[in-house]
Amino acid sequence: MPAPSLVDILRHIAREEPLSSTVRAFRGLTREHLGQLLDEAATRLDPSPQLGDEVARAPAEAVSPALPSEPLPRVRVYSDGAARGNPGPAGAGAVVTDTEGHVVARLGRFLGTQTNNHAEYMGLLLGLKHAKVLGAREVDVYADSELLIRQLGGQYQVKSATLRPLFDEAKKLLSGFTRVKLHHIPRAKNADADAMSNRAIDERL
Repeated sequence: MPAPSLVDILRHIAREEPLSSTVRAFRGLTREHLGQLLDEAATRLDPSPQLGDEVARAPAEAVSPALPSEPLPRVRVYSDGAARGNPGPAGAGAVVTDTEGHVVARLGRFLGTQTNNHAEYMGLLLGLKHAKVLGAREVDVYADSELLIRQLGGQYQVKSATLRPLFDEAKKLLSGFTRVKLHHIPRAKNADADAMSNRAIDERL
């Protein structure tokens, strides 16, 4: 078995270690934000070509590893998150389709120990980042989390300090599209994204 690279080690620390002493040492720092910082540092160190961070980490999750020959101007992003224990082992999942419903990519990422709401936001971020990679200008977001959809739509406030950075990142990504529609759907209609979030946990994607 080859020796782990610095990138592998950083990503393992970001996902698996509690990092509680570091969080206590810096006022205002959360475990989620620290994990993101470590993950971003690993991404900058990774010399491999990037199609988007989530694709590089889990290439098996892309239905089509190659990008379409033409940008997709409008896509649908179905996102979900799962946490077994809340908090507990968590995974983020997203499925990106074209406007006809044809699947373009299935994405999953293991998150270590997280809450369900954290996983829901991470699933959305996976999907939105991949939509950007595809060149989409318009996006329809579908999620079964009423909290996520209503927070993004402005009906609910974001009271959780740990969710705030994820909310801010999602809003920033959404602002980069010329048209955005948010849809709260029943869980039964989000089965593919739900399956990806659970697969991410089972297979440690």
